[in-house]
Amino acid sequence: MSKEPPTKEMASLAVSATAPKGTAKRDALRSNELEVQAMWEECKAYESDPVEGDDDKNKFIVTFPYPYSNGVLHIGHAFSLTKAVFRAQFERHQGKNVLFPFAFHCTGMPIQAAANKLKTEIELFGCPPQFPEDDPEVRAKMEAELRAAAEAKKAQQVGDKKAKGGKTKLVAKSGTGIVRQWKILEKMVPVEEIPQFVDPVHWLMYFPPLGVTHLKAFGAGVDWRRAFITTYVNPYYDAFIQWQFQVLRSKNKILFGKRNNVYSLVDGQVCADHDRSEGEGVGPQEYVLIKLQVLQPENGEDRHAKISKLLTSVGDKKVFMVPATLRPETMYGQTNCFVLPTGEYGAFEIDATNEIFIMSKRSARGLSCQSFNPAKDIGYTKEFGKINCLETFTGDELMGLPLKAPLAKYEKVYTLPLLTISMGKGTGVVTSVPSDAPDDYVSLKALKDKPDFAAKYGITPEMVDPFEVVPIISIEGYGDASAVYMCEKLKIKSFNDKAKLQQAKDETYLKGFNLGIMTVGPHKDKKVSEVKPIIRQEMMDAGQACIYYEPESKVVSRTNDECVVAATDQWYLAYGEESWSSAVKKHVLNADTFNAYDPQSLSKYDYTIGWLKEWACTRQFGLGTFLPWDKEWVIESLSDSTIYMAYYTISHYLQGYDNLNGDPAKSPAKVDPKDLTTEVFDYIYRNGVLPENCNIDVAVLDKMKGEFRYWYPMDLRVSAKDLIPNHLTMALYNHAAVWEDEPELWPKGYYTNGHVLVDAEKMSKSKGNFLMMNETIEKYSVDGTRFACADAGDSLDDANFSRETADSAIVSLSNEDIWITETLAADNLRTEGEYNFMDKVLINETNRLVSETETSYATMQFRDGLQHGWFEMIIARNEYRAWCQDSGIPMHADVVRKWAESLIILICPVCPHWSEKMWKQVGKTGLAVKAPWPETDEEDKLLTRQAAFLR
Repeated sequence: MSKEPPTKEMASLAVSATAPKGTAKRDALRSNELEVQAMWEECKAYESDPVEGDDDKNKFIVTFPYPYSNGVLHIGHAFSLTKAVFRAQFERHQGKNVLFPFAFHCTGMPIQAAANKLKTEIELFGCPPQFPEDDPEVRAKMEAELRAAAEAKKAQQVGDKKAKGGKTKLVAKSGTGIVRQWKILEKMVPVEEIPQFVDPVHWLMYFPPLGVTHLKAFGAGVDWRRAFITTYVNPYYDAFIQWQFQVLRSKNKILFGKRNNVYSLVDGQVCADHDRSEGEGVGPQEYVLIKLQVLQPENGEDRHAKISKLLTSVGDKKVFMVPATLRPETMYGQTNCFVLPTGEYGAFEIDATNEIFIMSKRSARGLSCQSFNPAKDIGYTKEFGKINCLETFTGDELMGLPLKAPLAKYEKVYTLPLLTISMGKGTGVVTSVPSDAPDDYVSLKALKDKPDFAAKYGITPEMVDPFEVVPIISIEGYGDASAVYMCEKLKIKSFNDKAKLQQAKDETYLKGFNLGIMTVGPHKDKKVSEVKPIIRQEMMDAGQACIYYEPESKVVSRTNDECVVAATDQWYLAYGEESWSSAVKKHVLNADTFNAYDPQSLSKYDYTIGWLKEWACTRQFGLGTFLPWDKEWVIESLSDSTIYMAYYTISHYLQGYDNLNGDPAKSPAKVDPKDLTTEVFDYIYRNGVLPENCNIDVAVLDKMKGEFRYWYPMDLRVSAKDLIPNHLTMALYNHAAVWEDEPELWPKGYYTNGHVLVDAEKMSKSKGNFLMMNETIEKYSVDGTRFACADAGDSLDDANFSRETADSAIVSLSNEDIWITETLAADNLRTEGEYNFMDKVLINETNRLVSETETSYATMQFRDGLQHGWFEMIIARNEYRAWCQDSGIPMHADVVRKWAESLIILICPVCPHWSEKMWKQVGKTGLAVKAPWPETDEEDKLLTRQAAFLR
């Protein structure tokens, strides 16, 4: 969390003790806010058009990712949004022609899935529905079952590094997991209207206009003429996206073929980030399945009856345990195989190889969706998504089985128990290489050192004692058994030393890959990093291994299906193309062409460009724009939202005010969306030739072309950090493709922030700190809410929205209103004579703080800007006032006025409604939001030091 402790100056200004018990001050602020917003609307304060003769393009366009329109906006939206709002207003004060447009995203699965869920609830439980959990006893039982399931799942995930508990995002938000779509909507819309939401299009008609209303109430400063919604419902935006994809296809950026993607079997399609309730940002992970052949059990144990029968019944078919590994080069060091004693396994028929694989049901489900031989389009099973299970086993029934492990030194190894296996990751089977895997070494050693523990699972000495560590990789400084070295170095005694084991694992794996040298096999004396892919391929060619994919961590679709990785026919964007990624990387890493505002953010873009390869850009279900050349496919939500910032520059000609869904009858330029051909958009956006026989007036085309050229490139895009691995980087790629020959039109800067906490805790309805934006501004006023957002923090770490700060802001703003108004109206101020020392000190402090506030705002450090432009300005005034009172010398009217006028503009980006009122209160004409930044002289540093000495 980035919430820093308050500075000494800020702490001294704490007013929580005097926070209003009543609401008079808050109500006065709200009354003024409504008046100011009406004034802005009447004079079109935020409508921005190109300035004629502005050849230097003294403009600034800032954008914000359009929010998804399946609900109302909350304080998390508001917090991130303020970064754009504050910067836009600051640039207005700098004399820039500022454009801040806004829109609403409706593409993808979430709305469709929610509408379907609501429809099912009404069909099952009536309208209005009578849910079983409405009965307190039934609810208590259901909640107990959900808690038990979550705990069981959490226990099962022990040992899985990426497991973060047993709750999905939805369960965490609700606190119980009993989530009904009807109940969710009840909190946002009138009950009598809920049945209409079974139609997904109704969501598009309801929530975006509500979003406009709430954002206007927040004083967002948007040019609403340019607002729109996405999907085919809006024919203008639909045409724009179709044009974009035609351009990408013409440049061979969109290809077709079988690709491995995260996939929902329930939905029957690829599940992208915006289609998920859990697992955003998770992609496919490739594993190598090692085929350890199961041999006939030796001791005639009862627990082996089922496997013995299976081995006999399948005839010539071989049966394999198939652990999944990322390190096929280490298979020379296998000493055994591990399973979870309580785990549930199955023996599954693999049609492609005429073999039997023993693995978890979850992993078998995934394997059935994948290609065994992509070149020949041969899947592991004859039917996609279906696999035949011949027998089921518990882990205990597989314990002590003899196995033939490929590449291993030992002719025969055994299946042993490992209690930390996660059945939610890999196949539930783990091969053991104790020389280079600390977990394997510790677990094998425990079975050797503790015969009673081994005997508990029917493991006899001959299954463990003869199997010594097999050195296979030499690492300088770690010897030829790095796992042994690290376990001894860190004094790891058992597999309960989880933190130390993780440290040992991370270090041995990293050093092994980068510095390791093979000491065995045909690739002896070669680097691990070089031979890893070679050994992988050799094992596959020899029938000793095959490829398997699964999501890097758990992914759940919005239809509550745990996703797999599937090889499906797919249109995909070839982001991995070298020339494309190289161009983007060059742009991003050049400080002259791109500003990431934070080194951490810049490194994240660099990393994402490195791994982003192929992206499935279409779906067969959900809302969106149909692929222009293949109408069976809908363009998915992360792919229709990459260059829409360019659409803002012309949308007011096509759609205009109060026309979110693009009704052609309301088009200001009388443009028929059917006339928006590829040639028309090429003329507007890509310097194409004037299209022949075009029904759109040439003057209109030229205005749109000129407006695009005026506003572009985009100066700044503001977003939460979680969009770096997808949307933000993809937007760079798409700009680089569409305007390949004009890199000067690519985005100039991205600012990203962390998530926001409320009172230092994650937002949660059960904790009572889940704040909706419209409710928050009614309780704390708009400016009080914005003040607390500015004070919350500006880094990639989590920020903290403090309700106490919002309350205190109400008092502080009210008090300053009274003081400035009364003081400037008083007749006891000095108006003549030279400035005395303290007059000069306040003027100098004002000069200094104006400059420091300017620097803070320009670098997106709004908490610092609030510190300088409000708190320290008030401290400077307090010191001046106190000195004047103590000395009996009245304050100077010009000094107070200069300070007050500066304060009003310094806080205007954060609290513009207060500033508008005060601007008129001090006798200024025009709008405060259009006023220039305060003119100041340079700070007199000697005077600053002298004043500090006197304090």
